Amino acid sequence: MPSPLVLIPTYDERGNLPSFVSAVRSALPGADILVIDDNSPDGTGALADEIAGEDIHVQVLHRDKKEGLGRAYLAGFAWALERDYSHVFEIDADFSHNPKDLPRLLEATENADVALGCRWMPGGGVSGWPWSRLALSRFGNLYARLILGAPYRDLTGGFKCFRREALETLGLNKIRSVGYGFQIETTWRALQRGLCVVEVPIHFTDRTVGVSKMSGQTFKEAFVLVWRLRLGRS
Repeated sequence: MPSPLVLIPTYDERGNLPSFVSAVRSALPGADILVIDDNSPDGTGALADEIAGEDIHVQVLHRDKKEGLGRAYLAGFAWALERDYSHVFEIDADFSHNPKDLPRLLEATENADVALGCRWMPGGGVSGWPWSRLALSRFGNLYARLILGAPYRDLTGGFKCFRREALETLGLNKIRSVGYGFQIETTWRALQRGLCVVEVPIHFTDRTVGVSKMSGQTFKEAFVLVWRLRLGRS
C-alpha cells in the first residue's frame, strides 16, 4: 500500500537533523523520509547518509550546490513521483514546524488535495520572532492574498501536504520560483487548477539551532512573483 513521503531540505542542518528525523519518524511511523541536501559545508549530507544506513525508511538525495528551497523541493517532488507514494509533505528541518502536526495535515487531505499549515488563523501562531519580522510576514501574506485574490491566510508558509494526484496536476516543470515565492506559486497553481486546498492551524517556533536561510532577496522575489502570477507571466 502506498505510504506518505516527508521531504526535508537541508543546508547546514547538522545540529538539528538527527533529532528532527527521529521526531518525524515518531510522529508519522508509516512514512518514509527523503533528506534533500544541497552539499552542506557542515557535513549534513554525510550525517544524513549515516542515519539512512541505520533506518530503511530514510533516504538521501544529494544535490551539487545550493540553488534555493524551490529547486530542492522540485527535485524531491520528482523523486517522489518516480516512486509509489500517496502523499508528499514539505517541512523545515529546524523544528520551526512541529513534526507532531504531520498527522493533522495528512488527515486534512482526506477531503482535500492540499493541506497548508497556517500560522495566521485561530489556533495558529508564531513564537520567537521580533515584531518587525511578524509585521513583515503578515504584510507579505496580506499583499499576496490581495493581489492574487486567493482566500488563503498563509500563502508563504512552508509546511504542506500534497496528495500525489495534486502534484501530478500542478505542472511542476513550469515553476520558476527558487525561494519562498515557491510556496506562493505552488498554492496559486493548485487554486488555478481547481484543486481543493484547506488550511490547518499550526504554531511556528523560530529556530534555536543553526542560522536562518531567509534573505532580502527572498522577499524581493516574492514581491515580484505575485504580479507575474496575477498577469499570467509565471
